[in-house]
Amino acid sequence: MTKALSFLVRGRVQGVGFRYWTRHRASLLGLKGWVRNRPDGAVEGVMKGRDEQLNAMLEQLHCGPSGARVDDVEVSGSCGEVPDDFLIRP
Repeated sequence: MTKALSFLVRGRVQGVGFRYWTRHRASLLGLKGWVRNRPDGAVEGVMKGRDEQLNAMLEQLHCGPSGARVDDVEVSGSCGEVPDDFLIRP
């Protein structure tokens, strides 16, 4: 069974390749969804997959790519549309 989650990552997560890293990691795990920068400096996104895929991605989001500093990861349920791939949105 699949489900979708929304996430919000705060810290030094813009200007360090966080969106591209997220898309790459999510694709490796077989997740669908999207990620984008927010005007407030955070990165937000939605991901859809099986529990084990989602849990693995959430663990990775707490670390981020080299150069990033993750201060907080918020997760909530998602009811929005999820694309058939993992996209970087503007």
